[in-house]
Amino acid sequence: MLAIYKREFKSYFYSMTGSIFIAFLAVITGIYFMAYNLHSGYPYFSYSLSGVMFVLLIAVPVLTMRSFSEERKNKTDQLLLTSPVSVGKVVAGKYLAMVTIFLIPCIIFCAYPLIIKTQGKAYFLADYTAIFVFFLMGCVYIAIGSFLSALTESQIIAAISTFGVLMILYLWEGLMSFLPSNAIGGMAGIWIIMTLCVMFVYHMTRNIVLSSGIEAAGSIVLLVIYFVKSSVYEGILEKILGNFALTNVFTNVSDNNLLDVKGIVFYLTLIGVFLFLTVQTIQKRRFS
Repeated sequence: MLAIYKREFKSYFYSMTGSIFIAFLAVITGIYFMAYNLHSGYPYFSYSLSGVMFVLLIAVPVLTMRSFSEERKNKTDQLLLTSPVSVGKVVAGKYLAMVTIFLIPCIIFCAYPLIIKTQGKAYFLADYTAIFVFFLMGCVYIAIGSFLSALTESQIIAAISTFGVLMILYLWEGLMSFLPSNAIGGMAGIWIIMTLCVMFVYHMTRNIVLSSGIEAAGSIVLLVIYFVKSSVYEGILEKILGNFALTNVFTNVSDNNLLDVKGIVFYLTLIGVFLFLTVQTIQKRRFS
């Protein structure tokens, strides 16, 4: 795994992708820092980071688009799949290399609260907590991008799909207001979510009997619940999907100076889930 990590880390600088990513984040953050903290005199650096969140939607797809799709397009993934190193270690090595690239600008950010201190009062605990949560949120985005990159051999498709998913997650809380709150709408929404999960199961297993059985059983259960107690579905979509607003964990720190421990656990869980899905996607290709 260490050899893969070193190879991937160096490759990001050979191709200039890593340098451009670091420079892009550092420059944009520096602009926000000068505008908000130095020019306007706002003492919280976390406020500047809030403006940089949107930049991750552009920067992360550029960083992750080549992680697995390039290997697949150039057929060099066959060397990795037939190597004695497990797929899990391959994915971990590549992921940690990208996380390290993202860590570099985050370390640079740590100097900004010190600069604020030279100009007046600084809130180190709030600012460094915000930087830490910002880093974890970026790690979640990178895990999502890695998974989407493993699904295709086109870097362009990987980048666009990653940007699309991250944009939806960025707008997630606002999108919740468009969800139906009545019972029939709630049941239909749950059925669509279940169907999407079944489609993913079929994509991974190619077992039509298993997928059809899950779909049929789930549909029957949903209908039974609706006829027995339809009120269960009222507002259920907002209750369930509202928990997936990733940016809320960071905004709790930047706006309210509140560290959401459950949110941190949620971030770590999502990282594990998407890395697991990435491993399973590549593992499936190994045996196909």
